[in-house]
Amino acid sequence: MAVAVSTSRFADALYRDRLRRAAEEAAARDVDALLVTPSVDYAYLLGYRAPALERLTCLIVPAEGGPSLVVPHLEESLARHELGDLAGDLVIVPWDETEDPFWIVRDLLQGNAMRAAVQDQMWARFVLRLRAALDPIELVEAGPAISALRRIKTLDEIDRLRLAARAADEAIDEIRTERFAGRTERELSARIRQLLLEAGHQSADFAIVGSGPNSASPHHEPDDRVIAVGDAVVLDIGGIRDGYASDTSRTVFVGEVPREYSALYDVLQRAQLAACTAVAPGVPAEEVDRAARRLIAEGGYGDAFIHRTGHGIGMETHEEPYIVDGNAEPLRPGHAFSIEPGIYVAGEWGARIEDIVVCTEDGSEVLNRSSRELISVA
Repeated sequence: MAVAVSTSRFADALYRDRLRRAAEEAAARDVDALLVTPSVDYAYLLGYRAPALERLTCLIVPAEGGPSLVVPHLEESLARHELGDLAGDLVIVPWDETEDPFWIVRDLLQGNAMRAAVQDQMWARFVLRLRAALDPIELVEAGPAISALRRIKTLDEIDRLRLAARAADEAIDEIRTERFAGRTERELSARIRQLLLEAGHQSADFAIVGSGPNSASPHHEPDDRVIAVGDAVVLDIGGIRDGYASDTSRTVFVGEVPREYSALYDVLQRAQLAACTAVAPGVPAEEVDRAARRLIAEGGYGDAFIHRTGHGIGMETHEEPYIVDGNAEPLRPGHAFSIEPGIYVAGEWGARIEDIVVCTEDGSEVLNRSSRELISVA
């Protein structure tokens, strides 16, 4: 059964709080204003995904004072419609085709800013023109300030992630009842994308199908290889449901599982469970990585685990915090991330298990529920 679809936009009060906290984060970093163009950061702060055009749309969040929105005149009605009552909290400044919007941004900052921060996804053409128009205002990264907001998920955001994870589980559970042998990777990938949409995703962003020796390539692009009996098959799937991402991996084996592969998978399954169990408030992110890596190394596959154990997830599939050696950041309630150790024997086969995990007040919650057992398929 498909999970229910919720509305995509949160209450306006949430976006007002995000804008307020964004201003506080800017002030704490000695930044006078955040400059945010259409992107995930923009959608996070305002609640709608504005079209990314060659015409400048720019949200200005000053450390002191209210936010402004510089928008092409032809986009003003759309912006007001999408913002609803929140539009009353912003000074909306439309610009005509014959005007230079970068100088409008300068006028809004004039005398009130010496350091402005641009968000990570801003197009280079906009950064360069802003730098020229705003000189001598210094441009710095807005990433640290906005990441400080986005990395801790609210209960409502966790609910969205939970529903996205369950929808991905539904697709995984269904595809594992179907025949694999005789189908190409590309055909199976297309089928998984269809299942993700049927389960409630608005977009199916990826459906990795790596079979046989391709299963040893973590980001293999599905091709016309025909899946056969004796193949290990890594499935890594995900997309966006109500603004939040899913990302899960499961591994199946076509036909009878060889003893050697069963032993490899047993090591991987124990390592993934150890990493999930290690999650708790105050635990450094790198310790979760080490929990998985330690068991894989002890099992004799240390050199075959070639990537980090996980990545943060939210409105984007990959965001902070990263579960990797060298990241000593303590986990906090509301951190959401993947736990996805893998073992890859080049030229032979590979395996990966991936769940989305949320750090809670007293430990962790694994959002995915589909079986992690190695399932033999036809």
